[in-house]
Amino acid sequence: MPKMVRKGDLPEKICAACGRPFSWRKKWARDWDEVRYCSDRCRSGRQGAKPA
Repeated sequence: MPKMVRKGDLPEKICAACGRPFSWRKKWARDWDEVRYCSDRCRSGRQGAKPA
């Protein structure tokens, strides 16, 4: 059985658009180094919020 990894042990980054931290996701496993935004909303740039 694979060893379980706690969410607190996963790597984190800061979103380039909103400035909030976000954690690693399995769908980003191949290109984690290129991920810059926490969501599609931040990536599209239509949010309009200033970084905190």
